Amino acid sequence: MILKIKHKEIGDKCPVFIVAELSANHLQRFDIAVNTIKAIKESGADAVKFQTFTPDTITLNEDSKKFRIKLGSIWDGQLLYKLYKKAYMPWDWQPKLKEIAEKLGLICFSTPFDKTAVDFLEKIDAPAYKIASFEITDIPLIEYVASKNKPVMISTGIASRFDIKEAVSACRRMRNNKIILLKCASVYPTPLEDVNLRLIPKIEDDFRCIAGLSDHTLGIAVCAASVAMGAKVIEKHFILDRKLGGLDAEFSLEPKEFKEMVMTVRGVEKALGKASYGQTQKMKKGKELARSLFVVEDIKAGEVFTEENIRSIRPGCGLHPGHLKDVLRGKAKKNISRGTPLAWNLIA
Repeated sequence: MILKIKHKEIGDKCPVFIVAELSANHLQRFDIAVNTIKAIKESGADAVKFQTFTPDTITLNEDSKKFRIKLGSIWDGQLLYKLYKKAYMPWDWQPKLKEIAEKLGLICFSTPFDKTAVDFLEKIDAPAYKIASFEITDIPLIEYVASKNKPVMISTGIASRFDIKEAVSACRRMRNNKIILLKCASVYPTPLEDVNLRLIPKIEDDFRCIAGLSDHTLGIAVCAASVAMGAKVIEKHFILDRKLGGLDAEFSLEPKEFKEMVMTVRGVEKALGKASYGQTQKMKKGKELARSLFVVEDIKAGEVFTEENIRSIRPGCGLHPGHLKDVLRGKAKKNISRGTPLAWNLIA
């Protein structure tokens, strides 16, 4: 299965599509957002992703226990409204930042959190959409996004199998089968034991979708490992410098780290190869150092071959060691010097 986002193909036998999530790491400063996008390009990412919401489109300005975060995360105790007020990216920035990103050769898309955000992103010609983990149960929103007939990435962080099925069905009801499901753990940062990468190929098989990873662990190991498990997309938070602080700083990668992650992913892609016993030319050449049967003592014509005068040693230019029993039944046709690779024409 292959789909395209602008000029990039995603799916089987395609390079992993690597997305740098800007999220709240712009710190509500336009210059930081611009410099971050430039650093994202330098890091080797394929795309940059924004989030399109306002505090009022995502929650209510209420000060009560129900609206206070208690997930065991780095944001515990904060009011939802105040958190999203800090994370909010002004909408009037987004067309400008998208233009900057595209001039650099990056694909630029966003996560909408309500229909007004989708309408806005349609006006600026977003090439794809992302549904965040906590919106996977918002079936009307998913249907509206899918109705735009563009690729839809869906994070599965809080989802049961039923939730994923419902979200995928919502897309397909809108005749949109351009679906990418991202294995995700909505824990910030994510402990390694909560990642469960083995689910990636199962997601792909169960829902007949392209599968990938949205990662909130520390470091790059999980991203690299996900490629071996079949991830076709990797999304990772990006920050210019964790010292800047911010809501997502703790589990975001700095430019050098992100670049290392990209290079590691590309290396894993090469190393995966294909499930074949075929050998490269270099591997075939290496067989010259394999073991074979050699004469290891001077032998006179008519002398019997024994385990003392014939041995399996390196290199591999003599008879295959599997012929040793047959050879031991024979005699030398002529005088043979020590160090001679054994061949059938030397055996009587």
